[in-house]
Amino acid sequence: MSRTWVVIPMYNESTVVVDVIRGLLPTFPNVVCIDDGSTDECAQAARDAGAVVVQHPINLGQGAALQTGIEYALQDPGMDSIVTFDADGQHRVEDAREMVERLSSGEADIVLGSRFLDDRTKMGPVKRLVLKTAALQSKLATGMDLTDAHNGLRAISRSVAEDIHLTQNRMAHASELVNQLAVLEHRWVEHPVEIIYTDYSKAKGQSLLNSVNILAELFLR
Repeated sequence: MSRTWVVIPMYNESTVVVDVIRGLLPTFPNVVCIDDGSTDECAQAARDAGAVVVQHPINLGQGAALQTGIEYALQDPGMDSIVTFDADGQHRVEDAREMVERLSSGEADIVLGSRFLDDRTKMGPVKRLVLKTAALQSKLATGMDLTDAHNGLRAISRSVAEDIHLTQNRMAHASELVNQLAVLEHRWVEHPVEIIYTDYSKAKGQSLLNSVNILAELFLR
């Protein structure tokens, strides 16, 4: 029987993660949250909401949390796909469901979310420029013609998950993942998704400063 696990990295997300989990469970009954050394009560909140929780004793960064979640899901022999989903409420469950359907149809081995394939996502011109520049840099470095190289919503087949080994943290893990996909030559497609920017998500990592950090990590590494 096929099964999808949703992997949610979280760090001090107690005010939002419960609603995110409750929104996912009717469509995706298997949710694992990776508590990356949080100092708030998000681990217990996630358990109470119905998710499995794996905890890092200290904060190791989003890349490490994703890798832990992927390795946890791989322990399930019935798992055939993984969805990576942010804890701050910026992703839509409907987008994730459509991406898993494309994966299940055999169209690709990994489906990558892109906020630039339709006009639903609202963002400022500077952030748009930064993300477009990041996508161009990724294309030049890997040959993968992505429109959105830093989107956290992904649907990943088991065969791809077995090949992913993230070692970078912060935003660098997103570039590392693209680099690994380029080398592995799995079949990939992009899928239009909406990113819902809220005051909370901007404060947690979608700010203009974070966009500048993306460029710094791309060009100074």
